Amino acid sequence: MTEPKYLIWSNYSLDYEDWREDLEAEYPELSEQEREEKMYERNGEYLDDERMNLDIQLDKPILVIVDLGLWNGRYSGYKEIKSGNIKDCLSSECDYVTWYVDKLGDMRCDAVHHDGTNHYLYRTYKNGVSDAQIENLKDKIYRGTATRADITRITRRLGDEIGKVYGWDFPKQSLSSVQRDAR
Repeated sequence: MTEPKYLIWSNYSLDYEDWREDLEAEYPELSEQEREEKMYERNGEYLDDERMNLDIQLDKPILVIVDLGLWNGRYSGYKEIKSGNIKDCLSSECDYVTWYVDKLGDMRCDAVHHDGTNHYLYRTYKNGVSDAQIENLKDKIYRGTATRADITRITRRLGDEIGKVYGWDFPKQSLSSVQRDAR
């Protein structure tokens, strides 16, 4: 996995060499193995910091579009984060997790577990979309037939709000895609 440009948090492929100097200075009495444990502990604390940074309340629920890698194949699905708070996206039961914003301004997650890797796309519903439009999108996601156009017509990216916290800018949608999405 290549390091995403707009990384929020990860515990995937932590490299002790990146942490060695600081940990040896702070904990000279500990063994290297104990300092490695401190590295994982400290990195976990950084996740709590990111949850505080991303305590951003949206006015709509967050739709999580999932591509699950299971022992018996790949499956599409979705779930909603009813709270509508971006910090609530930073939760996973998987072994290794990387949350990031891609070059299009979409918040994503790659989550590795014993059976494979799950991929998550986090979006929020646009103002003015109907319950029927939302249910139609969910049905397409569940069936694995939702296109990028289907998703962007009903939802909007989270990267703009996240970018305000970290100073990241993402390309604006072209006028033609905004007009197409408004239909």
